[in-house]
Amino acid sequence: MPDDVYRLARIRAAEQESSVSALVRGFLTQLSAGESDFDRRRRLQDEVLGTVTGFRGGARLTREKVHSRRAVR
Repeated sequence: MPDDVYRLARIRAAEQESSVSALVRGFLTQLSAGESDFDRRRRLQDEVLGTVTGFRGGARLTREKVHSRRAVR
């Protein structure tokens, strides 16, 4: 670790009446306790899919129905 980074970490630790080791331990604990980006996206996807109702992939319109529904100007 560069000396200037370590020096600033020691200053920050002293300001918080802590040690550099305690700061690193706290950082790593927060990092490991948090939700991963993948897990967060999976949870959000499940929430969104849970709100979709009345949709079936097999319920497709015929070509004629699609064209008859076209907006008229």
